[in-house]
Amino acid sequence: MPRILVVDDEPNIGQSLRLILEREGYQVTVCRSAAEFYTHPLSRRADLYLLDVRLPDGSGLDLLRFVRSADSPAPAVMISGHGTIAEAVEATRAGAYDFLEKPLSRDRLLLALKNALEQSALRRENERLRDLVGEGPRIIGPSPAFERVLAQADMVARSDARVLLMGESGTGKELLAAHIHRASPFAAGPFVKMNCAAIPTELLESEMFGHEKGAFTGAASTRRGKFELADGGTLFLDEVADLHETAQGKLLRVLQEGEFHRVGGEQPIHASVRVISATNRDLPALVARKQFREDLYYRLCVVPIRVPPLRERPEDVRPLAGYFLGEFCARNNFRPKTIEEGAFPALVSYPWPGNVRELRNVIERMAILTPGETLSLDSVPLEIRLPADGPSTLRETRDTAEREQILRALEDADWNVSAAARALGLERTTLHKRIRALGLSRVSGT
Repeated sequence: MPRILVVDDEPNIGQSLRLILEREGYQVTVCRSAAEFYTHPLSRRADLYLLDVRLPDGSGLDLLRFVRSADSPAPAVMISGHGTIAEAVEATRAGAYDFLEKPLSRDRLLLALKNALEQSALRRENERLRDLVGEGPRIIGPSPAFERVLAQADMVARSDARVLLMGESGTGKELLAAHIHRASPFAAGPFVKMNCAAIPTELLESEMFGHEKGAFTGAASTRRGKFELADGGTLFLDEVADLHETAQGKLLRVLQEGEFHRVGGEQPIHASVRVISATNRDLPALVARKQFREDLYYRLCVVPIRVPPLRERPEDVRPLAGYFLGEFCARNNFRPKTIEEGAFPALVSYPWPGNVRELRNVIERMAILTPGETLSLDSVPLEIRLPADGPSTLRETRDTAEREQILRALEDADWNVSAAARALGLERTTLHKRIRALGLSRVSGT
């Protein structure tokens, strides 16, 4: 039976809340002042808190902060007879689940408490499952450059501020976005990903906001979009610089107003979503060239975080390589393998244009092609352990090796780009970009 602690200085309201909630099966305790709350045994052990914003001897917001500082996982719902928008915003940022105005509607109150308790139960279940299966991919980076990035991510995670992650392809921006989500007030909600470059322009609006049945040819049923799916959680917009101008305008309106319409729908839909964006392009330069909306840029870039490329943090190569090797062997039931000390100078000195993603692919290739249990210098691909004769020579060697590898994968897949991308461990959009950059075509084979 959930225990609810009510803090309200008005006797009639406290008594009414007790009667309503006990009739619904809740255990209810009422405190009539902040001082009574602080000394009550349930101040740290309730399952849910109902806190009046304005008390004769204090503020309900201070009580809320006290509950959060005690690391209580219980949700808190704020109530006020003369609340303002500013108070509601401050309460939400301090960790309140909801904000209700007096006179309280019985149905609205019970619905808010039911949803808050259900979300709290989901959060506990998520934590239990994480304990059972682990946290998934780990963020590894002992270098000072990457530790600074993690420190920034941890600080911004505690708020609902929008974050823009900037960095080259393959630096781990998606992993960092997931890390921010897990450490945020939205952790109990979903983490929804959307690659803005991978969706055709004509489908972007439907992908973001959903559509009603019959809204267009092929819309055989109602479909929820990414914003709706991410309600209560985080939406990660990858490659946001590739959004079409029309989609940029629609995204801006959602961020400003907090509501949207499905394609073909008339009913506005509200969603509480924390937005984290990422780009590998120079977004300020695109804004200067009028290729990206300036107002949208400032909406997305409340807190910018630059993720450094791997060549700027060579200290991370060794621990990342060891982690990728262990993970790959465990995932594929290989006997554990190790990397010889003599292989590391070549790995550390290589500039890694594909960053962490390229390092992972190389380590997995070495594990597959090395028959023994030790990866030596001979296991390191030739293009990585070549002496640095000069930038142009290295670039030509790397491009040649990459060209041959991509061509071989495309030919093996009969030029099915999606299948070739899977074989190479790349995203389809990334492979398309490399095919264009290297001038490859099926006709020429070059």
